[in-house]
Order: sequence, then C-alpha cells, then structure tokens
Amino acid sequence: MNARVNDKRRYNADGTPRADVADPETQPGSAPETTPTAEGTPDEVSQLRAELETARRRVDELARGIQDVMRDRDEFKQRIQRERDRLVEVEKGQVAQALIEAVDELDHSLTHDDGSPIAQGVRLIRDKLLQKLQASGIERLNLEGRPYDPNAAEAVDIELVTRPEQNDRVLAEQRAAYAMKGRVIRPGRVKVGRYVQPAKA
Repeated sequence: MNARVNDKRRYNADGTPRADVADPETQPGSAPETTPTAEGTPDEVSQLRAELETARRRVDELARGIQDVMRDRDEFKQRIQRERDRLVEVEKGQVAQALIEAVDELDHSLTHDDGSPIAQGVRLIRDKLLQKLQASGIERLNLEGRPYDPNAAEAVDIELVTRPEQNDRVLAEQRAAYAMKGRVIRPGRVKVGRYVQPAKA
C-alpha cells in the first residue's frame, strides 16, 4: 500500500524524504513562540506607579484649589454683606438724625407746655416720631439722675450741690441723647452737679 504524502515539498514521489529540505522543527536557531504574559516588565510597573502618584498629587492640588476658591467666595460674600449692612446703618443714621432734629424742635416748643390743644397736638406728634425712631432700633437715653457719662452727653452747665450723692450726676437734660444698638449716635447736653463741701465756721 502506497503512503499518502501530505507535504510534497519535504517528500519525494515515492514517499522518501527529500535530502535537500530541512525539517523546520529541527532547524537551528528556531525558538518556540512565546505568548505575552499579563504582567508587564519592572520598568513598565515603575513608570505606571510614578504616573499614578503624579495623578494623585494633581488631584490633591486641584481639590485644594477648589477649596481655596470656595473659601474666597464665602469671604467675599461676607464682605459684601458687611458692607451692605454698614451702608444700611449709615442711611438709617442719616434719616434718624433728621427725625431727631425734628423731635428736638418739638421738645423745645413743649418747654412751656400750657396744656392747650395745640400743645397736646405737638406732644402727640413728638411721641409718634419717637415711636418711629424706636421701631428703627434707635432709643432715647434717659440720663437725668444718672452718673455723668462723657461718652453719652456733653456737660454744658455745672451746678453746685449740697448733697454728696448728687456729685457728678446729671441734674437736667438740655438736649436728649440717642443710641442705636448700644452705640451713641447723638450725644446729649446736660447739667451736671458738683458737690463742694461747706466751709466750716
């Protein structure tokens, strides 16, 4: 029975191997094919780790930058709000000064209150203006009988007193003092007592 030859390049027609064709599987220098492994070379791993560390540092820098921007934005909003509040207070103070001057005029006209209907009308208007001031956070200070405070009033008159407890106390108000949020916005004018020890006979 004749043998079947599949590779005519390596065998003769009678089935004997050809002498001039070498077996590729036995050729010197031929190496078996290798398949790539899942793991890279040490240099590639080191490079990937360095790139990862660089990316992490960059992400940290960006996160800090975002935090700085947010903090600056919040501080800017707070500055704007403080400036707005200050302007509102200034405007309120200017309006208050005009109302206070009107109340001063009404107070002056009531120094000789005779109980007439006109005087009663003036007092009513004065009280309404004081209510508006109070609604705006502005209070009228009552200084009479209290120790004299140069931050709240100006001493325009001094009266000698015979009682030691009246020394350096406000005896009368010639012009009322006003404060807003605990801060004096218009000092008053007052008469202050000064005690002088009587001379011994």
